[in-house]
Amino acid sequence: MDFSLFYFSADSTESKCNRYELLLEGARFADINGFCAVWTPERHFHQFGGLYPNPAVTGSAVAAVTTNIGIRAGSVVAPTHQPARIAEEWSVVDNLSNGRVGVSFASGWSALDFTFTPENYARRHELLFEYTDQVRRLWRGEDLEIVDGAGDPTRVRIFPPPVQPELPVWITSGGNIETFRSAGRAGAGLLTHLLGQEMDDLSHKIEEYRAEYRKATGGGRGHVALMVHTFLGDQENEIKEMVRGPLTEYLRSSINLLVGSRSVDAQKIDPSALRQSDIDFLVQRSFDRYFEESGLLGGLEKGRGVVERLSGIGVDELACLIDFGLPTADVLNGLKYLNQLRESCVSV
Repeated sequence: MDFSLFYFSADSTESKCNRYELLLEGARFADINGFCAVWTPERHFHQFGGLYPNPAVTGSAVAAVTTNIGIRAGSVVAPTHQPARIAEEWSVVDNLSNGRVGVSFASGWSALDFTFTPENYARRHELLFEYTDQVRRLWRGEDLEIVDGAGDPTRVRIFPPPVQPELPVWITSGGNIETFRSAGRAGAGLLTHLLGQEMDDLSHKIEEYRAEYRKATGGGRGHVALMVHTFLGDQENEIKEMVRGPLTEYLRSSINLLVGSRSVDAQKIDPSALRQSDIDFLVQRSFDRYFEESGLLGGLEKGRGVVERLSGIGVDELACLIDFGLPTADVLNGLKYLNQLRESCVSV
């Protein structure tokens, strides 16, 4: 099992200084301790995740303070961009990092994120794979046909050329099995999470992904990275009380974002029908599930059990989401326990 750090930020307005301390110090720690990657997302116009409007920018910052670790986008919302622009930006980061970047591409879900390209919102699922393919071809040095400002068709290629001849690519899925299958057919990795997915369901979807990947690549296995909320320590009960408040508010913020997003999933929820007691119930149930079953939350022995279960269903990498609201000093101190877990898994 590989271990990486994943950032999403509980509240981007909480502090006015050192807002990126956890990102940079966590990246330094992960870099010298054998973690495989640091992931940063793309989020727009909301305090939940709002520290990260451009993962290429944060990736450049990580590149400047590290020497070994992979630098990944988790995720670039492909249909909100021009593919050549994505390829250009990440080629710069690839050069700054001497060939350490990887990108997971997402279709997006919040209508607000499509302020830049509103015409793409309805076709976002189709465009995800079309744009991903264009970025990969540009990365390899191929030309892309575009229309210039004068309305004339022309062909372009990106500069600077990247260090890596092939861009490591993942597809992000919130659980749609067709996206899992399509990621396999594209010969891409898969980035997912346990929000709204049970372990047995995820196991089946991973099997479907692997089957399509084998057919597309002539026998390859692919790569599955799973986001998990993470904070480990010595005492189980103490950890539970430390994370209860921050994780509860984090989950509450995510529910509020979904309900207010005008996404397809949100349309299944009638905001007027949600009483405060309903939201409280959903949040508490989610907290219990994350703490007991779906996160690396608690002591090391419990963490080993989680790793074993996830490895057993085909997960290759745990993308450890660490910035869900705990104080920065506590999170950084807790990384030593996460590293102990990582080392114990490597030594098995």
